[in-house]
Amino acid sequence: MSTLTDFVLHIDKHLAEFVAAYGAWVYGLLFGIVFAETGFVVTPFLPGDSLLFATGALAATGILNPWLAALLLSTAAFTGNTVNYAVGRFVGPRAFGANDQTGLAHKLLNRRHLQRAHAFFEQYGGKAVVLGRFVPIVRTFVPFVAGAAQMSWASFVLYNLIGALAWVGLCLGAGILFGNVPIIKNNFSLVTIGIVLVSILPMVAEFVRHRRTGQTG
Repeated sequence: MSTLTDFVLHIDKHLAEFVAAYGAWVYGLLFGIVFAETGFVVTPFLPGDSLLFATGALAATGILNPWLAALLLSTAAFTGNTVNYAVGRFVGPRAFGANDQTGLAHKLLNRRHLQRAHAFFEQYGGKAVVLGRFVPIVRTFVPFVAGAAQMSWASFVLYNLIGALAWVGLCLGAGILFGNVPIIKNNFSLVTIGIVLVSILPMVAEFVRHRRTGQTG
């Protein structure tokens, strides 16, 4: 875990070292990390926002091709979410099959929860899929839950595409524009932590709003 933490906090240096050692193979590494982070519910700990930002910073120096990086990473983000959705759609109805009214299975895997999730995604699914892209951990689980809740395929594909392009475009673009500013480049570990904190602000704000609504209701 310490190795992973070091990789995330100093991802700019590690990427530069990987490029120096393996050249164009770095594109495969980037594709694999983004695909896994968005495609498998067991790997939400992989870097997402910070990886895109660091990639943009390297692209701005000419080490990486920004257009190729944008294309590959957008494709990885889109296909990763699609696989996650497909797995959720296949596994969800089987996993959420508990109909008993007692015990842990009822609390966690009851079919009524799945029905409520389906209603949620039918009403707010597009917003959840797009905005979930910008929240670490959450973006890994949203497509799985959307699939388990049987969100319509057409709607998911549309909003998945919008979310992938927006997420990669904004994070990669921010890295290109600001990644090599001296104060940012020299304090990249702090910037990485800042990116994570900023990313979870929408989730915190939504939680606080929900709590206030519940108290006033």
